[in-house]
Amino acid sequence: MASTKPNKLTLRTYQVGFGDCFLLTFHYEKFERHVLIDFGSTGQPKGSGEKLMSRVATDIQKECGGKLHAVVATHRHKDHISGFSTSGGKNASGTIIASCDPDLVIQPWTEDPDANPITGKVKSSNANQFAFGTALQDMHAISAAVLDEVGRRKGVIGQQLHRELSFLGEDNLSNLSAVKNLMEMGRGKNKEGKPKKATYVNFGSKSGLEALLPGVKTKVLGPPTLDQSEEIRTMKSKDEEEFWHFQAVAGRFVTKPSARLFHGAGTYPASRMPPSTRWFIDRMKSIRGEQLLGIMRALDKVMNNTSLILLFEVAGKKLLFPGDAQIENWSYALSKPEICKSLEGVNLYKVGHHASLNATPKSLWKLFKNRSTKATPGRLQTVVSTMAGKHGSPPKTEVPRRPLVEALKQESDFFTTQDLKGVKNIRKDIVVTF
Repeated sequence: MASTKPNKLTLRTYQVGFGDCFLLTFHYEKFERHVLIDFGSTGQPKGSGEKLMSRVATDIQKECGGKLHAVVATHRHKDHISGFSTSGGKNASGTIIASCDPDLVIQPWTEDPDANPITGKVKSSNANQFAFGTALQDMHAISAAVLDEVGRRKGVIGQQLHRELSFLGEDNLSNLSAVKNLMEMGRGKNKEGKPKKATYVNFGSKSGLEALLPGVKTKVLGPPTLDQSEEIRTMKSKDEEEFWHFQAVAGRFVTKPSARLFHGAGTYPASRMPPSTRWFIDRMKSIRGEQLLGIMRALDKVMNNTSLILLFEVAGKKLLFPGDAQIENWSYALSKPEICKSLEGVNLYKVGHHASLNATPKSLWKLFKNRSTKATPGRLQTVVSTMAGKHGSPPKTEVPRRPLVEALKQESDFFTTQDLKGVKNIRKDIVVTF
């Protein structure tokens, strides 16, 4: 009788620059199951060649034999879902992935059409949930407004601020084509005539993978719902919907040329300001850039705290995929003693948020009992998809964060996509035996 448990897993980690893309193949005695976790990018490394995302999609199509059993989109950031875009027609990376006919699409509860009014009719009876979904939508308007202002002020806010603001603004834009494609992939019937399924999950809920992956236990550890935890809001106010609307309105104002306060009064040309005012003007320009960066970091943090956290368990081995979940998302799961106990045995960890420091809480890292300074057979494996120089800045916010990377190298078998160089070297295969 054929075994109903997989005997090994092949984890394909793709080079997508600053983004995530992982193809998990569970090998059974007589069949395979393929699960794609994320597919996005906000910057590609030099020398990776043209049409990288389409080439990655084609490789995924080949490796899964044209059939994906599940697609997981951990959250809506561009560096996690832009590859699902169908812009460009039949050769678009998202079109190629959709042709792989996934049976199941898994997303966080914040992407549920009943909670998030990005497309279609809103049916949610949960006013609190709907308000948060509306707030996430407003974030895109703010991001667009900031990008517009940054573009006009490039010469005055400084190169470093301009780079980081441009990255954060672009990453927080809507990605509407990718969002719609993900929704469509979870509807209708597959090529065999069986109904497809879309699940929008939260801490403790069923992922939908149970029926597709025999012998594999899958736990959803995040994100919590608003009823489970208030901490994912992060930019908390008395009314999140009103707060974000206020910020969006403010964003619309700052993108328009301001009217003169004193009509008819004389003015100095920008190139000939009195010496006594120059320090003040430079300081005001700097403050504005710092204000915009503070807003964008806050928006980025909120979206990361809607990220899925998935824990796979097969034959006693555990694989943890937390997307970009940050401490506010993690705190609910880590408040549960039974979850902490379960996380002790993690064998493979997909490093959160491209190796930013606040996505791998020290309390989480300390739980992993398979950490070791010695290269033993059962040593913890860690995998990160990242690219330096795109997000944050040294000495405290750069991604990947140096102290974290040092800890990963010292106490685990560590792999980073930064080691994948060249046009043909687009993935690393890691095999886990069960």
